[in-house]
Amino acid sequence: MSGIFIIDKPKGITSRDVVNIIVKKFNTNKVGHTGTLDPIATGVLIVCVGSATKLVNTLSSDDKEYIASVTLGIETDTLDSTGNILSDEKCIKTKEEIIDVLNSFKGKYLQEVPIFSAIKINGKKLYEYARNGIEVTLPKREVEIKSISLISVEYKDNKTLFKFKCSVSKGTYIRSLIRDIANRLETVGTMTDLRRTKLGKFKIEDAISIDNIDKEKLINIKDVLECEKINLIEPLKKQVLNGAIIDNIYNEDEILFTIDNEAIALYKKYDKDISKLKPLIMFKGGEK
Repeated sequence: MSGIFIIDKPKGITSRDVVNIIVKKFNTNKVGHTGTLDPIATGVLIVCVGSATKLVNTLSSDDKEYIASVTLGIETDTLDSTGNILSDEKCIKTKEEIIDVLNSFKGKYLQEVPIFSAIKINGKKLYEYARNGIEVTLPKREVEIKSISLISVEYKDNKTLFKFKCSVSKGTYIRSLIRDIANRLETVGTMTDLRRTKLGKFKIEDAISIDNIDKEKLINIKDVLECEKINLIEPLKKQVLNGAIIDNIYNEDEILFTIDNEAIALYKKYDKDISKLKPLIMFKGGEK
């Protein structure tokens, strides 16, 4: 049993909880997910099963799309509504002010990661420093906001509440983005809701609930990868099963080799000799 599930993760459980549900349901430990979603977040979570777990890093590098809800005037230690309130102030911002600031984030910028995150510093996760009250310099990394647009604005209890949609690169924290948006608006803000609507080519419309997980919903590895697919025959079959470097007679950058509709190996153009292909991921192999 190998392939991926496109799960619509519900609010209140971790991404690991979803993995554990699938581990128990199918009695297999070979399960992993791409692109962690916080318990507060919902939406597209890709869960890889069997040999598809070798695609976790590949799929994690894809761009992501989110719809986020924000309350301006409230700041929490976790940067979302699950945290402890650090400040609470009156905040009224116009639709035009918000749009201008959102537009200013298009492109690349250095983003400081949240203290409540699993990023490691000196072998310890940042949230462990936070829970122990230890100060630490938060790392910054370059992220890209590929698109961002305002969906709605409303006002309640002297606060500005708005919702926006964005497409971002791998490693972007939406909680941090909201903190930075609020800062440019000369106020504070916190994330109140987050929904991932897309991860790479996988859309929320194609996702299933955790209650509807079954083998029939498992997507074949060959339908996940967007590259040339070649069904193996001898003598190439034996070479590929053994992970050999082969001639690039197909003139392709990447090729997924299959046998009877099952993924065997993903090959890519060899950097040292572009006339050759070398294995990038071996899904099956070991035959002599």
